[in-house]
Parts: sequence; structure tokens; C-alpha cells
Amino acid sequence: MYIVGLMSGTSLDGIDAALVRVNNSGLKTEIEMIEFITYPFPKAIENEIMQSLSIETSNVQLICSLNFKLGKLFAEAVKEVCNKARFPIEELDLIGSHGQTIYHQPLQEQNWIPSTLQIGEAAVIAHDTNTMVISNFRTMDMAAGGQGAPLVPFTEYILYRSETKGRLLQNIGGIGNVTVLPKQASLDDMYAFDTGPGNMIIDEVCRQLFHTKYDDGGKLAKQGHINDELLSYCISHPYIMSPPPKSTGRELFGKQYVVELLKMFESLPNHDILATVTMFTAKSIVENYRNFIFPKTDIEEVIIGGGGSYNKTLLDMIQSLLGTSIQVLTQEELGYSSEAKEAVAFALLANETFHRKPSNVPKATGAKTDVILGNITFPPSKH
Repeated sequence: MYIVGLMSGTSLDGIDAALVRVNNSGLKTEIEMIEFITYPFPKAIENEIMQSLSIETSNVQLICSLNFKLGKLFAEAVKEVCNKARFPIEELDLIGSHGQTIYHQPLQEQNWIPSTLQIGEAAVIAHDTNTMVISNFRTMDMAAGGQGAPLVPFTEYILYRSETKGRLLQNIGGIGNVTVLPKQASLDDMYAFDTGPGNMIIDEVCRQLFHTKYDDGGKLAKQGHINDELLSYCISHPYIMSPPPKSTGRELFGKQYVVELLKMFESLPNHDILATVTMFTAKSIVENYRNFIFPKTDIEEVIIGGGGSYNKTLLDMIQSLLGTSIQVLTQEELGYSSEAKEAVAFALLANETFHRKPSNVPKATGAKTDVILGNITFPPSKH
């Protein structure tokens, strides 16, 4: 089957689209990535997403309209990745679309029950590409009592399980999440959770203090010094020491968190602030390993994917905190693409759903049972 996986994450850098060929399903899955692109958001759409993410500035008309606008853009991303691969879109079998998360409420708070909302209307994607779409992957897991995240562990089990090494798969997108794959793991042996901030705080500090979207290669952070008072304040955030299963997002570590942080520490040099929040991401990841993984699982390798894998300063900090007994690798060093990892994951999840097979990992999400993920939207016709 030829499948396009679509992912638009918390970093808001655009729509990741991966065209892959997939044979079989489950542990027999064979995958080949044919092409990958990041389809950038027009500035006006990026602004509308940011507005929708904030309780103060969001409204139902905005989200209603943006749902369809994003559906159009997701369809354009599918066409673009097929064009780049010179692949006839008529031969595409399936699209797996994660959508754009607008709000994620993993736990009950007062009258707000666990719930999640991803937009990017599947009917628009199916219509404009004339291809079946599987979307809304998180909702069924939440219906089964899970947190709806993280969802990539099943695909990581298929791709990275090792007979000889215990591995951690650390994704560093806007948020950081880790999948634990013990040596010779069965699906019941693996578990996963969100470690805390990934690039989200780093990127927002870059926007606020350096008027750039991100720290290219970690070059700006490398010019600063770690401030112990700021680092101590950040690492004391209660999420970091909360035991799994757990998931988080912009609600805890988004713009509002950064604005308050910059007010409290406004006297510090800009480069020191950036260096310190970069170390906060590194330390939050490693502290989670030390508290919740290392006591019970032997680990030889940490394999890092997502945009954060291109931040050399951040990777050096993680390696330094871990010491020499554990090797830190990137997806590229294993022959995969860090950028494409999550888009490929949703192509694989769509494949499992198409074959009517469950693909959540209850130990990762907290769900009571295995469930088949996603909603299926059929195209108008397939000639």
C-alpha cells in the first residue's frame, strides 16, 4: 500500500508529509519511505492557529473555519509530496492525518473531563485528494480511559525493537516524549510517556529575545552560560517529577509559561536565558530517565528524533548528563529520518487501522484495553 502520513505538531513549523510504501501489518510490517516534505503554514494561518490555542483569544467561529482551512492545506501537502516524488496521486491508497492539536486535556480538572481536539477536516482532505483518510487517532484511546498520548510507541516497537540492546526512543518536537524498548521486548514490556518540554520553550525564547523561529544547530545557546537559579526554578516544575503515565503540551509549557519566565528573570543576558532553557529540556529528559526508567530497565542507546535532534548543543547536553555508558544517536545514524519520524508513524498507524488492528499501547497511554484507532473518511470516488 502507498500511504501518506501527515503530522502537524506543537512546534507549528508546518505540515510534515511522508509518502511511504507499506507491506503487511503488525510485526510483519515492511516500510520504505519514498519522499518527505514539510509544507509551511502561511503566516496568516500560523497566526490563526496560535490564536486558537489560547483560551483568551480563541472562539468557536475561528476554530470552525480553521478546521476547513487546515483540511485544504493538508490536502495540498499530500499533493505536494506526491508531486515531489513524481508519484501519481491516483495510485495513493490511504492518508493518515494526525491533525493540528487545538487542546489536549489528559486528566479531569473540576468539570473538565479528559478530552482532546485535533482539527484539519478529514472530509476536505478525502474530497480534494480523492483518497481514503484516517484521522482522529487520539480519541478512541481516550474513550478507553487513556490519555490519547503518546501514540508513536506501537510504530517504534515495529521499527526499533532489538534482540541485543535496550533502547530509548526520544522524540524532541515541541514536547519531548520517550518510548522504552527493553532488550528482546514484547509489546507488553514497552512503555512511553511525555518527558516535558522539547523545543517549545527554546523556540518561544528565540522568538521573544532573538526574533527568530528557532536556534539553528543550537549556535545561540552555545554562546550563553547556564544560570543555576533559572535552571533550578524550571526543573522544579511539578510535571517533571510526576510519575507516568503522563502527557503534556502547550497548556503547561507554551507561550504563557515563557512570558512569565522572562518577567521573573529579565535581568539575565539573553544568551544565558536560552542556554539555560536548553539545559532545562536536556535535564528534564534525563531526570525522567533516572527516576522512572533506569531503576528497572538496562539501556544502552538513546535514539533521538524530531526537530530537536538538529540542535547539537541540546544533544551534547543530553550526552553530558547521561555520561559515557549510554550512547546518544540520531535517527539518521540508524538510516531513518528525524524530521519524517512522526509523519511516518501516522502512516503506519493508518495502516493498522485499515487492517482493523489495534495500535495503542495501554501501558503508554493508561487505556484500559487495546483499541483500533481513528475515524475513516471515504473519498467521493476512486476511479
